[in-house]
Amino acid sequence: MSEVQALPAPKGNPKRKKALTALAAIVVVGGLGWAAYEWLVASHYESTDNAYVQGNVIQITPQVGGTVMAIHADDTDFVKAGQPLVNLDPADSQVALDQAEAALGQTVRQVRTLYANNGSLSAQIALREADAAKAQSELARASDDYNRRAALVATGAVSREELNHTQTQLSGARSTLAAAQAGVLGAREQLASNQAMTAGTDVEQHPQVQAAAAKVREAWLAQQRASLPAPVDGYVAKRTVQLGQRIAAGTPVMSIIPLNQVWVDANFKEVQLRKIRLGQPVTLIADIYGKKVEYKGTVAGLGVGTGAAFSLLPAQNATGNWIKVVQRVPVRVALEPSELAKFPLRVGLSMEATVDVSKQDGKTLADAPRGGSTTQTQVFATQDDGAAAEVRRVIALNSGRAPAAATAQRATNGQVQPAAHQTVARAASASSSTR
Repeated sequence: MSEVQALPAPKGNPKRKKALTALAAIVVVGGLGWAAYEWLVASHYESTDNAYVQGNVIQITPQVGGTVMAIHADDTDFVKAGQPLVNLDPADSQVALDQAEAALGQTVRQVRTLYANNGSLSAQIALREADAAKAQSELARASDDYNRRAALVATGAVSREELNHTQTQLSGARSTLAAAQAGVLGAREQLASNQAMTAGTDVEQHPQVQAAAAKVREAWLAQQRASLPAPVDGYVAKRTVQLGQRIAAGTPVMSIIPLNQVWVDANFKEVQLRKIRLGQPVTLIADIYGKKVEYKGTVAGLGVGTGAAFSLLPAQNATGNWIKVVQRVPVRVALEPSELAKFPLRVGLSMEATVDVSKQDGKTLADAPRGGSTTQTQVFATQDDGAAAEVRRVIALNSGRAPAAATAQRATNGQVQPAAHQTVARAASASSSTR
């Protein structure tokens, strides 16, 4: 047999080896870089794109019912606090105010009569006391006459018939005195009863007058509420009211949204809440402006429940087959007013929120009540200002303290009109309707 020649070993591919080595090095370096980035940078931030702009949507609802006579604002309009938005027909409230003022005037005159009766009842007591004194004198005279005649009957100087007449007069005098004394007692009781209605107060502060004055204030407020003012500065949205529409109290007519008071609700997964604390800084990007505009915010609060817990139909996880779904919790983020003024947002816009969780010294839940109110308005506080002046005018007009000409003016819908002119106008209106 011939010798088998040994084949030489194949030579290795140095280029392929170098490429694999370089790829492995790149993978190792990339892994180390990613781990370093995750440990040093990414672990300090929590982000979500499930964030939306929220704000106060203030519904405008009338406090009294009526027919819409004018609409002063429409969707997208900017309104100032106190600016009238809708006017209702004031005819019904004006009639109610007139009736309340008439009832107040009548009550004032009735109470004045109570105070005047104190004097007349005091005079009645003096008169009854005078009658009682006169009856006492008549009784004394009749008693003397009877005693003198009774002593003379035995001598025959006075007849028995005359003595009987004298005795009858004595009995009548006693009855007259008793009636007079009863009249004094009755007059005193009437005075005490009348004084109980007037003691400790004057005409203006009398309870009956105050009750009638409250009705005037109520009617005055109803007349003022025929105009619906804007409670805050903001933009009009969702106007549903129309001219001539008859609306009831509490019916929504439009909404006012103050865009300078919006915030962001960022819905983080439950596993992302481990490091989120109150007061941590937040960077936000709005889809409407893109990455060119960054908002600086602060974590203002964490929700006390997930969205599923407060949904209209919450999930019943204890029934049937169950699949775990990662829940989300809303985190409120407060925005900077200066940035909102420069780049305004709208309610419902999408946002991307990134929370810097480096600082862990904050709390997850607030442990103290908020100081003061979150928002308030003073628009409705001035509606009762003219009511007190109107009540004083009616009381003065019917109490006799001031001339009628000096108090004949009344404020109606912000305009001062003489009462005499109103009477003439009403008479003319009645005459024209009769024709």
